[in-house]
Amino acid sequence: MIVALGGMVLSLLLAPLLPGCINRVKALMGGRKGSPLLQLYFDLCRLMGKSPVYPCVTTYFFKAAPAACLTSAVAALTVLPFWPVAAPANFSGDFVLLAGLFAMSRFFLILAALDTGSAFEGMGAARDALFSALAEPIFLFCLLLLCRQAHSLTLSGMTTVTAGPAAIQGYWMFYLMLAFALFLLLLQENSRIPVDDPNTHLELTMIHEVMILDHSGPDLAFLEYAAALRLWIFSLLIAGLVLPLPSVPLFEDGGSLGPHGLAGLAACWGITLLATLGVGVLVGLMESLMARLRMERVPQVLAMAGAFAGLAALALWRQA
Repeated sequence: MIVALGGMVLSLLLAPLLPGCINRVKALMGGRKGSPLLQLYFDLCRLMGKSPVYPCVTTYFFKAAPAACLTSAVAALTVLPFWPVAAPANFSGDFVLLAGLFAMSRFFLILAALDTGSAFEGMGAARDALFSALAEPIFLFCLLLLCRQAHSLTLSGMTTVTAGPAAIQGYWMFYLMLAFALFLLLLQENSRIPVDDPNTHLELTMIHEVMILDHSGPDLAFLEYAAALRLWIFSLLIAGLVLPLPSVPLFEDGGSLGPHGLAGLAACWGITLLATLGVGVLVGLMESLMARLRMERVPQVLAMAGAFAGLAALALWRQA
């Protein structure tokens, strides 16, 4: 349990590093110096030192939304395994809780945007609600496919391969198609290119950024940190799919973590962190090589994610 909590604490500490990794890749691809790798840490510290300003028309929903979004993201980390250790909260059906926590976070964020009474933020909330309604069934379908293949109803059982590369022999097409589907969902759920551009502030293109325009101070820091955690969770989930790594005996006969177990744990966590940051590098490369799509074409990206999930289901059926 303590080791599992250690993985969760590591995720909490390193999650703001992932957006910095994406921005560094974009800067290198564009031939620019770019912002520092730890820029989000600096921004969070700066925002925590400011006083929040609330619009006079808002109610308690606006004030409660940042804390609710951050709490949902932290709670989602409790059911997510950090290879090779199971999640701190490991129970049957925990993948449904993961999807529900994402939905709850979005619900509070939409409420806060509508609470301002701004047509501008209402437009962003409507777009987010539409695209999430298309993405959430695909996300649940992907998790159900993992349940079927792993014969487990827990995220720890789905994302932990216990027999090394031999465990996915014959299932490489299934994992590849599922990784493509989840990667496209990552772009949509985290408002990245080609679905949305997190660096723009044009009225006709924003989705997530327009919904948090009226937040400031610690409230904005909570939302930015929650967004970084959500990006980390999706990246870690994809990394858990594409890593056909063997199980590592960490604990000795007495149940204690010996020197060999500590060395193995450090090596496993290092590989997992590199794979998670590798997903961030892929996001940065995609944002450097293509532009944001027109808003009416965003559902086509989600349809492509659904097609990849369907191909994964077909590959799984053929191997059954």
